[in-house]
Amino acid sequence: MTGQLAAMRVDYRTDGFDLTDLAPTWHEQLARWLAERRYDGADFTLDQLLAAKATSIAAILPARECATTIGPILAAVAPLHAAGLLDELVVVDADSADGTAAVAGEHGATVLSESALRPDLGPARGKGDAMWRAVGATAAELIVFLDADTADFHPGFLTGLLGPALLDPTLALVKGTFSRPLALGPTIREGEGGRVTELVARPQLNLHFPSLAGFTQPLAGEIAIRRDLFERLSVPVGYGVEIAMLIDALGLAGLDGLAEVDLGARQNRHQSLRALSAMAGELQVAVERRTGAPPRPAYPAFRPRPEGGATELWRLRCEERPPLVGR
Repeated sequence: MTGQLAAMRVDYRTDGFDLTDLAPTWHEQLARWLAERRYDGADFTLDQLLAAKATSIAAILPARECATTIGPILAAVAPLHAAGLLDELVVVDADSADGTAAVAGEHGATVLSESALRPDLGPARGKGDAMWRAVGATAAELIVFLDADTADFHPGFLTGLLGPALLDPTLALVKGTFSRPLALGPTIREGEGGRVTELVARPQLNLHFPSLAGFTQPLAGEIAIRRDLFERLSVPVGYGVEIAMLIDALGLAGLDGLAEVDLGARQNRHQSLRALSAMAGELQVAVERRTGAPPRPAYPAFRPRPEGGATELWRLRCEERPPLVGR
């Protein structure tokens, strides 16, 4: 891949804006990162990771209405927990009505109610809120976040994420990447998953943070991050959390402190286009805040109903929790 990038012909001049002085710097840095900071999750074994483990590890799964998937995920993780790779296995449930908490408890996880963790902050606000509250309730020095709606989870998701972090202590954050097929009933369309990634996240990163352009799945929820880094982050309560974490980690740890590991393929819950619109809005607000733009007031999204009638007003979840350090 490095040779591929080095061979690219890039025109650094665009409509009166000259990038000649800037582009070679990030271009060369990105080429080196692609060669040195991308891993294959299949290269790491449990025995290898147990031998390398020198810190406490917690796996945290934020969950909302995941009763059908959380059981198989925890069944796959349980042997790694029993073997001593994990010190804490935590499911943070956002007051699910489908029995997610009960299923998680039956599979040996410590189940925490997102709303009960910090009742002073009110009820559950979103995925980022769950992650922030859960880290504040755990003690491990290395945190692994796993999505709770993955339909084809296997233990390699966890060992793959932990491999680079345990074997290279200079890495502060490791993100998972996957091939993302889109399931439309019985039809599987390869490479068509991750619509918000391709239509919003990737263009935003290329425009504002090109050093991060090498991340294949910048919105992946599978993340290993050191506590001392997470505790310094401002955390969006909603879907802006993953891209904000990546951008802020770049500023705090540098590109060489970040890595990506290929975990194979994953199939998770696909949301409607209208739901993805809200996700995209929250994501763009999180990115905009990190470009130095003036802060916006609460971001309402007005949308006409597809069938006509009254206009919807969505109040997107764009507030952020402050860094845990000094809270």
